[in-house]
Amino acid sequence: MSDVIAPSSAADEIALTGSRLPALIALAQEPSSDSRRALLRELTDHFFGSTLRTAKEDELYGSVLSDLSADMETAVRKELSERFSVRADAPRGLIRRLSNDEADVADAVLRASTVLTEADLLGVVRVHGQEHLRAVSSRPEVPEAVSEVIVERGDDETLGTLLRNDGARLSRTASETAVERAKINPALHAATVERSALPADLLNEMYFVVEARLRQHILETNASMDPVLLEAALAAGRARVATEDGVFPADYAESLAYVQELAAANQLSPQMLARFLRSGSRTPFLISLAQLADVDFHTARQIIERRELDALAVICRAADLDRALFLTFAVVILNDDGEAMAKAHGYARLYADLTREQASRTLRFWRMRRGVQAA
Repeated sequence: MSDVIAPSSAADEIALTGSRLPALIALAQEPSSDSRRALLRELTDHFFGSTLRTAKEDELYGSVLSDLSADMETAVRKELSERFSVRADAPRGLIRRLSNDEADVADAVLRASTVLTEADLLGVVRVHGQEHLRAVSSRPEVPEAVSEVIVERGDDETLGTLLRNDGARLSRTASETAVERAKINPALHAATVERSALPADLLNEMYFVVEARLRQHILETNASMDPVLLEAALAAGRARVATEDGVFPADYAESLAYVQELAAANQLSPQMLARFLRSGSRTPFLISLAQLADVDFHTARQIIERRELDALAVICRAADLDRALFLTFAVVILNDDGEAMAKAHGYARLYADLTREQASRTLRFWRMRRGVQAA
């Protein structure tokens, strides 16, 4: 062959040791695509079969493999990506080129290659599309800085992939952003609530927006949490809870004064709550419920207005109200539901399945709102 690469000093040195690499490098000038494809595979096989390579050989491998792969069709580059993705000694230049290739090619190295540095990954997630971001989100370990960019740029499918990966480290800020997005997208609920590294206060922010199965998961997590971690989570949550959580009803001031009078006269009892509810005195009922359960008014109102019966069970159980009173509340709240009485048995089971420990720990997160409001 007349047109060959002039041997470099490195190639000369390799040739003296009997390596076949210089000959393969010379063949890289072959114009035929079939020949170049065969050469690429032979050079790859030669790399995998060589265990004692010098740094100069590695550099030559990387350079020639990168140049050859650039001219190959997608299927060939994808095969190369898959073969080298699991090699810790893969040429870095080649891996970097493959990681910035089209998504089908880049996928394998983005998911698995340990050759890629944090800087390499940041370069990918800052400029490429969602398929690249999802591949990076699936890595066994995703650095915090990389996760930050993925949370910022990723769509909901990508965010779900990241949240389901316990090897992905998320900063507090990224976790807060993820939770805010998850609140309005049911497709992200499970990935968020079931994330083992999610801060406890953010986990409890999800309580009012997720389905019953995930609420139970939150309750169980609260009950099993280390008290030290729980206190740390509460402290973080206090700094996050907004001081304005909604507008008071028009009769709030008048109702508050009345409830305070009842309390001063030792007449604010669970039975009084039932009387308020039956008579339609909604604001006094909510104020009384909030005081007995030691939560803020807005949390109590949210539970009643949204008919959050499992959340109502949490409040009643934590406040040590008896099951009969809880059932009274449940039936009255759903009074316009023709099946309310028929559902009473299910409500009773819901209350019975909830331990006071689970309820008390969960309620502590809700009480943060009251503390901030008072401050």
